[in-house]
Amino acid sequence: MKNIKQIGIWMDHSTAFIMELTNHEFLESSVSSEFTHEEKESGLSKSENLMHHKEQHQQSAYYKKLSQIIKDFQEVVLFGPTEAKNELLNLLKADHLFNDVKIAVKDSDKMTKRHMRDFVEAYFK
Repeated sequence: MKNIKQIGIWMDHSTAFIMELTNHEFLESSVSSEFTHEEKESGLSKSENLMHHKEQHQQSAYYKKLSQIIKDFQEVVLFGPTEAKNELLNLLKADHLFNDVKIAVKDSDKMTKRHMRDFVEAYFK
């Protein structure tokens, strides 16, 4: 029986909690965006245009880190409270490297790590 590589990612625009499901065990990690709320406040006091450009650049780097992780999996569920999951999905759909990856997007609220794990486990059952 072929072992399908599955991963769940709870994400918002600043943090992604990654849960790889392997043989009913979880490997957990996280990725953070370098664009913080403090940086946004500081940038707004200088120049809104400069701050927006910096935010886009750092958001792009954040999504690129996540796509590098996702490329090694066959099934992915992206979930979380913001539109970040949909933004990442649109970037992945535009990249032919992800044509064979089954990617689902689900809305969810803020969750504890235990709730995230339960969500991922239930989704892949």
